[in-house]
Amino acid sequence: MTSPTLPVEPTLLPTDHPLVDGRTTHAPLVRALRGDRPDVTPVWFMRQAGRSLPEYREVRQGVGMLDSCLRPPLAAEITLQPVRRHHVDAAVFFSDIVVPLRLAGVDVDIQPGVGPVMDQPYRTADDVARLTSRTLDDGALAPIAEAVRLTVAELGDVPLLGFGGAPFTLAAYLVEGRPSRDHLAARTLMHADPETWGRLTAWTAELTGRFLRTQVLAGASAVQLFDSWAGSLALADYTRHVAPSSTAALAHVADLRAPGADGAPGDGLAAIHFGTGTGHLLPALRDVLDAAGITHPAVGVDYRTPLDEAAALLADHERGAVPVQGNIDPALLGAPWPVLEAHVRDVVARGQAAPGHVVNLGHGVPPDTDPTVLTRVVELVHSL
Repeated sequence: MTSPTLPVEPTLLPTDHPLVDGRTTHAPLVRALRGDRPDVTPVWFMRQAGRSLPEYREVRQGVGMLDSCLRPPLAAEITLQPVRRHHVDAAVFFSDIVVPLRLAGVDVDIQPGVGPVMDQPYRTADDVARLTSRTLDDGALAPIAEAVRLTVAELGDVPLLGFGGAPFTLAAYLVEGRPSRDHLAARTLMHADPETWGRLTAWTAELTGRFLRTQVLAGASAVQLFDSWAGSLALADYTRHVAPSSTAALAHVADLRAPGADGAPGDGLAAIHFGTGTGHLLPALRDVLDAAGITHPAVGVDYRTPLDEAAALLADHERGAVPVQGNIDPALLGAPWPVLEAHVRDVVARGQAAPGHVVNLGHGVPPDTDPTVLTRVVELVHSL
């Protein structure tokens, strides 16, 4: 890890924040991310807010994906739907990783069946210079703050998890212009013009960092940095060309503190770092959290790496073990219940190897998943 630990000057959270007024301080999710073992093992699902829910499809009729994210009452309603239906232990803020790009004035849209598509690929120094001249101000972020406030007001003691895309994944979309299988253009720019690549990822880190900070200040009780495409990188490339920007993004929330008993800055925030196909990068993901100054780091593990193996990799460190999140295989949501039940029990058992465990999928909820299966998984995890 090349980035040093960043200095963190504490900033107090607002007095009406759920971590300050006590609503979520002892929630199972918050406790697990701090390395505790609550009576109930917490569970939530990536992509739980939407896709597989009929109520989601109903409220989204005729509204584009990014427009849905930027209408506060609608974004709040979608965020709340899986909590009402599945009784999960956290709501995850309904958004998309490219929302900060849209708010900064980038012409991006999400095409059904394709994903994020830019107005053009940004591949040259001139392209990046024009792109990074754009800024993301508080006024542009106002719909995000309002959506979070509306959501938190309805959640009670259920914590809201803030959400943001890692700088590498955003940069890869910008360079490729659309989703890619191998991210060849992005990886080429990384090596052919590392200075331009560095400017681009520093800019995307600023966007994501401000996006996350806005969510926390408005009421999110923890955050997750999601790196969709980091698994395409070798460890050396990740450490040199990607980790510094992810560190910078997470540093935007590392200073935020709930006040202690004496009113001075107390406990800091929990943050989860997750990527797909990143079994070879797990210690590097943890190092990013450490370098950013995150008080309570946790690492999300996809379905390819058993949790006990992941916990052993993550424990090989001077600060010791960290909590893990994961990692039910989404493919098994369509399997017969006895097969899925055995798998969930195995995941929970392997998660005992870590100091804390948040049950989740090892990726997102497939759109054709039967919602009653997710509800049943939650009930099973809580019963264990």
